[in-house]
Amino acid sequence: MIGRLHHLVIDCPDPYALAGFYAALLGQPVTYCSPGFVVVAGNSHSSGLAFQLAPGHVPPRWPDPAHPQQMHLDVMVDDVAAARPRVLALGASQLGGPGSTVFADPAGHPFCLVPRPGWAAPIGTD
Repeated sequence: MIGRLHHLVIDCPDPYALAGFYAALLGQPVTYCSPGFVVVAGNSHSSGLAFQLAPGHVPPRWPDPAHPQQMHLDVMVDDVAAARPRVLALGASQLGGPGSTVFADPAGHPFCLVPRPGWAAPIGTD
């Protein structure tokens, strides 16, 4: 195990409004809010859905490949620098330059390596 799912991050034009929709739909609170980024989760010490501001957002039209889905995974790791070569060895490719924490899976879907928050148990202990 290299990491653990932290959030599914969804691009949108209004993160707070979309988070409010999913908070009501799922019966979960908004646990984090900053300009352009809002999280809905069971509590402030758990993973959940994140909503990220995407200026110029064009909504997906399923199943229209001309308007694809716009989401990525955040994968929490104990040490981003140590995880980088391990995900590359699995077949990921690094996006955005040498210091970037953004990768693509073998099919091209983006994901980010994020440092494990202090509230989360160390990776491999659950």
